[in-house]
Amino acid sequence: MNDYKVKRLLVNYKTLEEFKNFREFGSAELSMKGDLEANIIENDSESPFYGIYYGKKLVARMSLYRIAGKFDRYFDPPQDYLELWKLEVLEPYRKQGYGEALVNFAKSFELPIKTNARQGSSEFWNHMGFEAATYDASRDRGESPFVWYPAGVHEQSSGQEPINVEATEQAKHEKDED
Repeated sequence: MNDYKVKRLLVNYKTLEEFKNFREFGSAELSMKGDLEANIIENDSESPFYGIYYGKKLVARMSLYRIAGKFDRYFDPPQDYLELWKLEVLEPYRKQGYGEALVNFAKSFELPIKTNARQGSSEFWNHMGFEAATYDASRDRGESPFVWYPAGVHEQSSGQEPINVEATEQAKHEKDED
């Protein structure tokens, strides 16, 4: 297994230029151009973009967003989770472990992960230990969600509304004060 180093990408014009090398740069489905342009603050170190370099060339990338538990409609118990978007590896670097390294990096946060599988990618996600989520039309809106469950986490029951964790904690605190 290769030991690729995943780096948080800076939100700057250099990263925008590097994104132009990706085949899906212009594709609405995988384009990070709009996301990046909307957030350009020179060298912002809190970006949601991660990548792997081969030498000085960005060869693999993904977006990784932390979603607050109060919006969780996938995992039980409801909790913060990661949403992995727009994973892509440049053509000459595919099948060499770069995509796997990015996914394993996301797993290292030990939070549940949700992603939307692109057409023809379900085999990759299954290989990475993800499962197809039970489809819920009101939640998934035509997407193909795949999820990864860390120990002790499983799928929410269909139709379960997200629990407002903050309101639950506040109610518990108020009850304790009585």
